[in-house]
Amino acid sequence: MKRSLLIPPPDRHSPPRAGERNSPRINEQIRISAVRVFDAKGEDLGVIPTNQAMDIAREQNLDLVEVAANQRPPVCKIMDYAKVRYSQSRKASKTKTHHQKVKEIRVRPKTGEHDIETKVNQAKKFLEHHDKVLIKVLFRGRELQHIEEGQKVIQDILQRLADFSKIEKDAMMEGKQMTAMLAPKSNKSS
Repeated sequence: MKRSLLIPPPDRHSPPRAGERNSPRINEQIRISAVRVFDAKGEDLGVIPTNQAMDIAREQNLDLVEVAANQRPPVCKIMDYAKVRYSQSRKASKTKTHHQKVKEIRVRPKTGEHDIETKVNQAKKFLEHHDKVLIKVLFRGRELQHIEEGQKVIQDILQRLADFSKIEKDAMMEGKQMTAMLAPKSNKSS
């Protein structure tokens, strides 16, 4: 006869396993008989039965939240848990970094002076919005035999944008195109 292995239920105070939620227990999720309770003002109400602590929280229209599950008895606080979660999500969204977008400017070796000026002005706007700018000089057919024309165009654009940007990747040939990457300058002189 095969013997089945009985796996004991996870210890209530063990750290959460992978896949389990990481949020604290609130209200009816707290199943231990007695807890140490702090009220909304931070005053210690002592060790009291859990259902009595939940009654106190309900009278104040607040939640009973387990804040220290590893303590004996567990420590709970009476608070507005929805407000706490909202403020935590706001803090988390503020700490997220601004994701830079990469905007692309395309020119050809034979692009006219006025068109290049227009492209440079567009690149300045992108850099002012803290976006990176990828400058591409596209070559077709016999233009590939005169790469120096494309180098002149891209160097001219880089010089015009020198006050607004820093070169992240210098001009280099990639297949039938020459590319350079510009990033906005981090400090602005006033």
